[in-house]
Amino acid sequence: MTSGTLEAHFGNLSLNENKKDRTRLKKPIPNVKTSSTRLPQSPSRSNYLLKFALKNSPFRQQPSVESPSPKTSNDLIDAGQKPSAATPKQFHLGMFEIGRPLGKGKFGRVYLARERRSGFVCALKVLYKNEIRKGGVEKQVRREIEIQSHLKHPNILQLYGHFHDSRRIFLILEFAGKGELYKHLTRAGRFPEWKAAQYIAQMALALQHCHKKHVMHRDIKPENILVGIHGELKIADFGWSVHAPSNRRRTMCGTLDYLPPEIVREQWYNDKVDLWSLGVLMYEFIVGSAPFEDEISRTNRRIVRCEYTIPNFVSNEAKDLITKVTSGTGS
Repeated sequence: MTSGTLEAHFGNLSLNENKKDRTRLKKPIPNVKTSSTRLPQSPSRSNYLLKFALKNSPFRQQPSVESPSPKTSNDLIDAGQKPSAATPKQFHLGMFEIGRPLGKGKFGRVYLARERRSGFVCALKVLYKNEIRKGGVEKQVRREIEIQSHLKHPNILQLYGHFHDSRRIFLILEFAGKGELYKHLTRAGRFPEWKAAQYIAQMALALQHCHKKHVMHRDIKPENILVGIHGELKIADFGWSVHAPSNRRRTMCGTLDYLPPEIVREQWYNDKVDLWSLGVLMYEFIVGSAPFEDEISRTNRRIVRCEYTIPNFVSNEAKDLITKVTSGTGS
């Protein structure tokens, strides 16, 4: 499939496209078991994307979360900057074979993709500039790219780079082989406590890393978390995240069921709002529904008053932890 064919294919895509229109490859992408599929046969064939991915793979020996993240090239942060001899080569659509759709969002779609030269499998998120402009979220999208590209952690979805054309922005993302956590939770109803404990521990480590980098996520919920090929969780959506060295914000944002009292009251808040959301997430994992779920006005009131009931089947240890995490984020 030539680059021109890919351009024509993406040019015909619309946000209202149904499942009948999904992309077909002459040679379909096989099921993937690891992120290092089909390694180059010689060093001369290695490429920046593959080396970058392997260097930052969560399954290699990792530095501690206190370690500074590797520097990324400025040309991947600023889409308008021309790459110099010292920076990696510029990405473009012709480098990738495009596979089946993985998901659909408000401003575009996500596709399974394979880098032609190395066979490296990734996800390609396609955002439409006209939709971004209509939504007035240009600054939010740029901030999301900048933040996610600087976060390197096994439980955070890796953003390898991005490129753009006149109509679209393409994000090259780590492929999370087991899909959306929300779908796993919906099928299961609720998770056993041992699994919930593992998941919450992973999310706590990911948020600890974010906070060390002065990043507040502000929208932790099952819909924004993916499951990797080994069953590990990965925070995948940084649309409401913010880099806040002062650790104080007042913006009203996020998803109502997971908002802490400070945001509901439109007060100043800090990175502990993510810990509140973690407590709500823990409750939903174990119980099967969010603790404050109700009509909007009643949900607001219940959050402010911290009114919720923990069922009797929840262990005392889990009850104690949920209560402590949601006892107040300002302290």
